[in-house]
Amino acid sequence: MTTTYRVELDRFSGPLDLLLFLVRRNELELFDLPISRITSQFQLYLSALQFLDLDFAGDFVVMASTLIEIKSRLVLPSPEEEEVPVENNDDPRSGLIQQLLEYKKFKEAAQLLEDRAAEWQERYPRLSNERPDSARDQSFDRIKDVELWDLVSALSRVLERKVIEEESKIRYDDTPISTYVEQIGAKVRTDGQVAFTALFDNTSQRSRIIGIFLAILELLRHHSFRAEQSNDFGEIVILPPLIGAPAPDDQQAVPPLTTDH
Repeated sequence: MTTTYRVELDRFSGPLDLLLFLVRRNELELFDLPISRITSQFQLYLSALQFLDLDFAGDFVVMASTLIEIKSRLVLPSPEEEEVPVENNDDPRSGLIQQLLEYKKFKEAAQLLEDRAAEWQERYPRLSNERPDSARDQSFDRIKDVELWDLVSALSRVLERKVIEEESKIRYDDTPISTYVEQIGAKVRTDGQVAFTALFDNTSQRSRIIGIFLAILELLRHHSFRAEQSNDFGEIVILPPLIGAPAPDDQQAVPPLTTDH
């Protein structure tokens, strides 16, 4: 019997965030959005999100359907539309472009407020009794340098070159995410740097791939590990924390990552 499970990750943003990322990464003009190109790239990310089985992957499916519909309207206009002068014909992309513009404004405003808050804290450091306690919500930690969508893109490339085994045919791997965090963290600290794709070399088991991916996000968000990418859509390298960065509380020896059994 196949084990049913779902992955919840609150730091995945919505489909508009992914679209803006693709526009920026490809240096595209937002007012003349190339729907065909964006749609094909969006679907690659969608396959990785569906593999992770995120609770809100349905929002991305809806957006993918919207992109396909817009693409079809642009490529195959109806006879009625062909008779309408171009200057009076509504661009099928206009609604989506307007949503992206509004979301872009919101995101830029939020980033500006965050930058100002960080600058203010540097000028006026908090007193010890004003500092947040250790019970803060760590879900608000951000992934620096390499964006979350870069990591999803890297995962999609890993999935493209793997034949994923069905969970019903093998023993389900119930390894806690914390174990993967410890194993991968120890490997990166020992080796100095580890390629993102190399962490998936010894497995084709779905639950292990998901566990490793979520552990990488955990290390980047909460444990001061770093990720670097030398060129767009290139290999991502996971690096240990800089000297002086806070280390996890538990530093005991942990077993290395193992292959599938």
